[in-house]
Amino acid sequence: MKRLSIAIFSLVILFVLSTIIVVDETEQVVILQFGKPVKTIKEPGLNFKLPAPIQVLNSFDKRLLEYDVPPEEILSRDKKSLIVDNYVRWQIVDPLLFLQTVRAIPTAKTRLDDIVYSELRQELGNHDMHEIITEAREFIMEKVTLASNEETSKYGIQVIDVRIRRVDLPRENEASIYARMEAERKRQANKFRSEGEEEAQKIRAATDRDKTVLLAEAYKTSQQIRGEGEAEALDIYAVSFSKDPEFYEFIRTLETYEKVIDKKTTLVLPGDSKLFKALTQ
Repeated sequence: MKRLSIAIFSLVILFVLSTIIVVDETEQVVILQFGKPVKTIKEPGLNFKLPAPIQVLNSFDKRLLEYDVPPEEILSRDKKSLIVDNYVRWQIVDPLLFLQTVRAIPTAKTRLDDIVYSELRQELGNHDMHEIITEAREFIMEKVTLASNEETSKYGIQVIDVRIRRVDLPRENEASIYARMEAERKRQANKFRSEGEEEAQKIRAATDRDKTVLLAEAYKTSQQIRGEGEAEALDIYAVSFSKDPEFYEFIRTLETYEKVIDKKTTLVLPGDSKLFKALTQ
């Protein structure tokens, strides 16, 4: 009798324990009763269910998951073959829908592979290679993420982010593509040098023109000042002549000496020369 009581008590304990569900904060649960969903639990804590096989527990990861998509060859808009290595960050947001459509993680990855590759191929096909490998890639990947998310939502999956890890060229195309890229860079460099030289010539021409104008204006001003000085000198001479003709004549004679005679000059003058007269007086 005692053994029977212990057995019954043990069965009751096992029954109670089988009805208790402890949901971890990293998981979410769907409870099926005879194959039909009856409850979805997304919050952590203690819950209860009927023991199996009446009710069966299906648990799914609630954390952010990452799927490394196998590298694929994609053709860009400018007909360049590119080997694209990308990865996807995703999350199960509707565990019931996820269970009803893909049921398990491996199947979900297969769906992600198909969807992301399709969207990536379509979007990269709308851009040239240089856009894909430069800063425009960020904008491209945002569009791929949004488009992929629209498709995966029917499976209870949210695509958080699609990223390109690296972009390579097929080995048979590397040499020719690199050669074209180098030629394009040289063409751009020559264009910039040519434009720079043209601009430098314009600056030099403008500088020479400004210099010529400044010199002409300076010469004009100097000639004007010189003319005014000579005119003033003539006025002074005229006043001097009117007041003392002999002194004026003497001054003009001395000025003539100053212009034509130096230390090495030998003069032969007639006796009645005004120059000789000025020297002997």
